[in-house]
Amino acid sequence: MQTKNKKKVAVTGAGGFIGSHVVEDLLAAGYAVRALVRYTSGAGIGNLAFLDGEMKADLEIVFGDIRDAGMMRSFLQGCDAVLHLAALIGIPYSYVAPASYIQTNVTGVLNILEAARANETARVVITSTSEVYGTAQYVPIDEDHPLQAQSPYSASKIGGDKLAESYFRSFEVPVVTLRPFNTYGPRQSARAVIPTILSQLLAGTKEVRLGSLAPKRDLVFVKDTARGFRLALETPGIEGQTIHLGTNSAVSIGELAQLCLEVTGRQATIGEDPTRVRPAKSEVGHLQADPARAKRLLGWEPATALEDGIRQTADFMAEHPELHDSARYAV
Repeated sequence: MQTKNKKKVAVTGAGGFIGSHVVEDLLAAGYAVRALVRYTSGAGIGNLAFLDGEMKADLEIVFGDIRDAGMMRSFLQGCDAVLHLAALIGIPYSYVAPASYIQTNVTGVLNILEAARANETARVVITSTSEVYGTAQYVPIDEDHPLQAQSPYSASKIGGDKLAESYFRSFEVPVVTLRPFNTYGPRQSARAVIPTILSQLLAGTKEVRLGSLAPKRDLVFVKDTARGFRLALETPGIEGQTIHLGTNSAVSIGELAQLCLEVTGRQATIGEDPTRVRPAKSEVGHLQADPARAKRLLGWEPATALEDGIRQTADFMAEHPELHDSARYAV
């Protein structure tokens, strides 16, 4: 039974990859959580299904949509804080349906900010992305690096970030913007690069087919990212800050594929699939975080080595082969 004096935190995008780990981390730390899951006709709860049954005693699941302003106002009532993770995140689909990204990633943020303002919510954590920087002009990338929209997805996230900044400056809404670099781990969508590699290897393929092998990414294990969200919730005096969650290291997609081969003990060649390659001016070549601000303000540092994180991800995928289909991760 839920303890009445527990702090209640609202989490949007709770059924997704990072969101479910954030909910799990919060519950383990003693918070009560009100979790927003996008309604579908099947009423599925996405990755929240993986949470331990006893843990769910302090979990309230609400079905809805962040594009509904009135619902967001009622969703935040009685909550001490909100962690906003709900978003459309697939970059390739943003080339096909860019308007849907504006509706979810910009208007959705607006609805959360207005709801938090109306409810006088004590802390609002907005989720950004390293994609807002485009190809790095210098590395490591600090929070003052210029923003550059190289896809409709990144443009929509820049819009949401700037709205959050404006609400802090204009209305003193207590916003903190977290900017995770490339998060990976168990429960991640099969469309993401590490699950794409691992699913092919686990299926026994002899040729792993990927997009461009040259881009470099800063990879953060999902449990480290989730801990960063909790610290952004708990740390006083950081309103108005944008904070990176990253490792200050980067590996190319080709190097990452080779590492997956080593971790799994499989043998395969690595090749490029032209259908997975982004438009030339849209490809982001190098993302590598400067996480100094996170260490200084939050006391946060990544704790999981890339090899260990890949191994945990591979083990999870081997235990759940039915989840390799990306349609499972629509929430």
